[in-house]
Amino acid sequence: MHVPDGFINAPVSVAAGVVAAAAVAVSLRGARRELDERTAPLAGLVAAFIFAVQMLNFPVAAGTSGHLLGGALAAILVGPYTGVLCVSVVLLMQGILFADGGLTALGVNITVMGGVTVVVAYAVFRGLLKVLPATRRSVTVAAFTGALLSVPAAAAAFTLLYALGGTTDVPIAKVFTAMVGVHVLIGIGEALITAATVGAVLAVRPDLVHAASGLGTPLKLRVGGELVDAPAPAPAAPVAARSTRGVWLTGLVTALVLAGVVSFYASANPDGLEKVAADKGIDAKVEDHAAADSPLADYGVKDVENARLSGGLAGVIGVGVTVLVGTGIFWSVRRRRAEDLTATSTAAPSAH
Repeated sequence: MHVPDGFINAPVSVAAGVVAAAAVAVSLRGARRELDERTAPLAGLVAAFIFAVQMLNFPVAAGTSGHLLGGALAAILVGPYTGVLCVSVVLLMQGILFADGGLTALGVNITVMGGVTVVVAYAVFRGLLKVLPATRRSVTVAAFTGALLSVPAAAAAFTLLYALGGTTDVPIAKVFTAMVGVHVLIGIGEALITAATVGAVLAVRPDLVHAASGLGTPLKLRVGGELVDAPAPAPAAPVAARSTRGVWLTGLVTALVLAGVVSFYASANPDGLEKVAADKGIDAKVEDHAAADSPLADYGVKDVENARLSGGLAGVIGVGVTVLVGTGIFWSVRRRRAEDLTATSTAAPSAH
């Protein structure tokens, strides 16, 4: 759903940019409460994983494909504020390096793909956890539902922006119906990927799922033919002491394989927005990307003629740059949190 330059006029693009900048600023502040020495590098990995999986377009209808947006996944794994930052980092890297998503439309893309998806997914997720049993299965179900609804919500948000500042004269009702319809199907794929990823992390390291803190599946014993809760086990070693190196390396290798190898087999069909734009005429005034001459434009390495090698190298470079930039940002946020805590502890008022 990467909006290119020329779909939305300048005033609305600027307004969306202001909204996106405000969302990023609020998220930078909020992420201080979510990040620590363990989760900061993992947040960078989440951004890189989202970048990699976004390269894997999957077919959803005749001649149409979809890809992960990632807002729900990021919010559930590392927190909603950090989730907005993760998606923003991915969109920034895609726009600058790969000419994917217009630079003047960066605010639109961050607002729609980062802000809306995170807010909707996390609100649905938290709402469901309040009524579902406090188990890991409930976390997975809530993640699936939040991710599913976040994608058509993002499509509706794009339609609203198009209604306010679309550069072509297309009936809004037709745009809304087409966008939401195809993105409901894409949302199913988003939900499956999100639930599978969250479930996999829960299975091995539930302590690393931000939104599942404090939840667990209680051990059951069969007594007299009935299942009852087992006595609580003795306190284990502090979770914070457990290393995240294995998870980080596994995640990084997975992202590199997905972007460097599996991406070659992704669907070549246009994604939901591209298909709707072509069918309805939204793309009549689309503009060439400012980074169209980038050495990595269109997810290929310039002057590398072998398509498999070119796309694979571009994917690996993208994962590497995203994890480095993302981790750098999240470490900086984490250090700011530590500085704030130190300042607070040393500024305690003296009694007189």
